[in-house]
Amino acid sequence: MDRIEKLCIEKGMRMTEQRRVIARVLSAAHDHPDVEELYRRAHAEDPHISIATVYRTVRLFEEAGIISRLDLRDGRSRYEEAPETHHDHLIDMKTGKIVEFVDEEIEALQHAIAKKLGYRLVDHRMELYGVPVEE
Repeated sequence: MDRIEKLCIEKGMRMTEQRRVIARVLSAAHDHPDVEELYRRAHAEDPHISIATVYRTVRLFEEAGIISRLDLRDGRSRYEEAPETHHDHLIDMKTGKIVEFVDEEIEALQHAIAKKLGYRLVDHRMELYGVPVEE
């Protein structure tokens, strides 16, 4: 049983065979696929899966806190398993590749800024957009 399917069961979610396929596809993803790409991958495993089923399942998984949505500037939402530890994203604007990173200096600065403005930081999301440096 994959990680996402296990989380679904732990949350008491009813797992149909099509949801299991979508959960497997999401667990196996090493990128941040959008719904259309999830559909292509799931449909390759089970040709009876419709894109509507993928959309409904992704929304269900997201509402349950099992996956997280990234809304990038390309107009397509991308998905990843809800991270156990915080990380930020650098998006390559030429290729669409998403690089995950953690930088303790940036994290400390964000907390310091919130404190300076009279707040305690409880959550944040940072996305950097860039293009490769030409050498």
